[in-house]
Amino acid sequence: MPRHLAMHRPCLLFALAGSSMALACGGPSGPEVAQPSSAPAATTPPSQRLVYPPTRRDEQFIEFHGVKVSDPYIWLEEADTPGSTVWPKVEAWIEAQNAVTFSYLDSLPMRDTIRSRMTELWNYERFGTPSKEAGRYFYSRNSGLQRQSVVYVTGDLEGTAQVLLDPNGLSADGTIALSGSSASPCGRYWAYGLSESGSDWRSWRVRDLVAGEDLADEIRWSKFTGASWLKDGSGFIYNRYPEPGQGEALRASDQPPQVCFHRIGTPQSEDLVLFEMPDQKEWSYGAGVTDSGEFLLIGLGRVGTVNRNLSYVDLRGRALADAHADGLRVVPLFDQLDAQYTVIDHDGDVFWVLTDLDAPTRTVVAVDIRKPERSNWTTLVPPTRDTIQRVSCVGDHFIVQYLQDAKSVVKVFDLSGRFVRDVDLPGIGSAGGFGGKRSDSETFYSFTSYTNPGAIYRYDVKTGHSTVFKRPSVPFNSDDFETRQVFYTSKDGTRVPMFISHKKTLKPDGSLPTLLYGYGGFNISITPSFSPSIITWMELGGVYAVPNIRGGGEYGRQWHLAGTKTRKQNVFDDFIAAAEHLIASGYTNAKQLGIQGGSNGGLLVGACMTQRPDLFGACIPAVGVMDMLKYHTWTVGRFWTADYGSVEDAEEFRALLAYSPYHNLRKGTCYPPTLITTGDHDDRVFPAHSFKFAAAAQHAQSCDNPMLIRIDVRAGHGAGKPTQKRIEEASDVCAFLARHLGVKAR
Repeated sequence: MPRHLAMHRPCLLFALAGSSMALACGGPSGPEVAQPSSAPAATTPPSQRLVYPPTRRDEQFIEFHGVKVSDPYIWLEEADTPGSTVWPKVEAWIEAQNAVTFSYLDSLPMRDTIRSRMTELWNYERFGTPSKEAGRYFYSRNSGLQRQSVVYVTGDLEGTAQVLLDPNGLSADGTIALSGSSASPCGRYWAYGLSESGSDWRSWRVRDLVAGEDLADEIRWSKFTGASWLKDGSGFIYNRYPEPGQGEALRASDQPPQVCFHRIGTPQSEDLVLFEMPDQKEWSYGAGVTDSGEFLLIGLGRVGTVNRNLSYVDLRGRALADAHADGLRVVPLFDQLDAQYTVIDHDGDVFWVLTDLDAPTRTVVAVDIRKPERSNWTTLVPPTRDTIQRVSCVGDHFIVQYLQDAKSVVKVFDLSGRFVRDVDLPGIGSAGGFGGKRSDSETFYSFTSYTNPGAIYRYDVKTGHSTVFKRPSVPFNSDDFETRQVFYTSKDGTRVPMFISHKKTLKPDGSLPTLLYGYGGFNISITPSFSPSIITWMELGGVYAVPNIRGGGEYGRQWHLAGTKTRKQNVFDDFIAAAEHLIASGYTNAKQLGIQGGSNGGLLVGACMTQRPDLFGACIPAVGVMDMLKYHTWTVGRFWTADYGSVEDAEEFRALLAYSPYHNLRKGTCYPPTLITTGDHDDRVFPAHSFKFAAAAQHAQSCDNPMLIRIDVRAGHGAGKPTQKRIEEASDVCAFLARHLGVKAR
């Protein structure tokens, strides 16, 4: 199974378009257009009316296809540019905004109680799913409130494990985090990546597992990549980028990456460049070696399409360094950009491939690279109504993970494609893991749900028997809660599933504080998962609802594409319809319905609150993509045009302008209470998205409802955030929601 064949992913554009109404929704005037509103009445008493820091507005415009669009806060884009005349002003603006926000949060009556309870719930022993290499098991563990999880290694899971890496000693505030790791097949080395302040940038080090110490090897300016080892452990393959200029670390690199080989014991300056396309900035690519060590696989994607090409280099009978010296013979295997292809593993010249070519829910096929024409392919696992999420080859079997209406189903097949058995999962929820090699006899998987932290299981591939490896103990009673799945109808008649979780004792009476969470993008499926913050919310008497809206991958390729480019409005319509369903079903009302989403989900919240300010009682857009006319110019945003579309296309520009949250805030509108969250070091979704949206929202707001921005310093998009920072932010969000959605103090 090839590893670390990495591409640019937007996030969780955490996760994680379209209407012809661009000009009618504000058009060139953007936030200057005044519109009547039937939004909820102000919820902040006059005595608590907020005074926001003054934010300079400039008469500036950008023009696309003859349309001038107001952009008055361009100066807030100067984040991470020390030395400029503007940067100190942005720093001062951040400090001033945080002062207002935290003063408001400090005054919330339930904040301390919520933080105390959330800390109790977070304080439980958590384990990562183990991986195995050369007879050693590697896994992570957090005792409860450790800032970062600690990595352990052992030869016997029943015996004592040794600490391999404790990131908590690397920084005083816990903001240096493990961002990737890989053990060499020979068992001698362990490569690990570290990131600071939530950045996508990572530096790689190598630990000698025999000597128990780090080597001098260091890899810098790497991102969106793992470390893919050669079979003999002589070195690994990774992606690197040119070193950014001073103050440019958060901004886009307009140079494509290089696929490099690092030989152990040598400086990075001597690394071999195996593959690059220096004049093809619209392409992204990554590479990895198969578990056999016989093939180097190179995956390529192009801006504007969700499809991926795949090529290979045959390494059989020759060393990589020799192959490089002679010139790598890169052989295209799938080069039409007509689908997505993932090599699962191979048997000699026969590759087992997961693809969505003419199979929207994906299928597994066998492709002989000596005769790769499609007419020679053999279908091993045919497509079904259920979507294949991923496939691993362990113990000479395919372990196929499906989504069935956004719930996990796992099946085992032999290598000929014959069905062997279902994996008996402990209920309705999400399974993950099942990694390993073809030669392994066991694998590990996790299972969780919204109301149960679940467990990690050890699975015997031959017998199909599962045993518990670790089961967490969380201080709450899961039997007090329930989750059910409903289906509702969106604006265009599409049937959409939604999970609804709450205390069993709650009965819909039209007045339940309800939080609606969504994502809807980048083929990312939102499946049940456990979180102390969700439990805290439900303990307060809240309802937690998650619709599986279009743009995600829950129902395969077509479900994803139905929420992209000029069809992006479908995503917002699905989310709005979910809100209306919750109200019509008697759960809640507009004043007690909050919405939340992060990254692409932050865009979702921003678009819905500007389109339907009357429908929501509170809004939490986190690290959102808010300026849809410039998103492609920051960080790696240019690779998101496959989902969002491009301003270069006139029709796609009109669709982007129609829903771009920053451009559709209208002065004179009463917007719901809003808490925007971001990190000042976010190099995935540039924080200027949130800065500009907050400034425009404060300018547009016509009532006393708060429009606040919470800017976490020394934090990025979310990955690697220390436990304490996660608790603090989650507590602030929960307290804000409790205040504005009518939660009663208990």
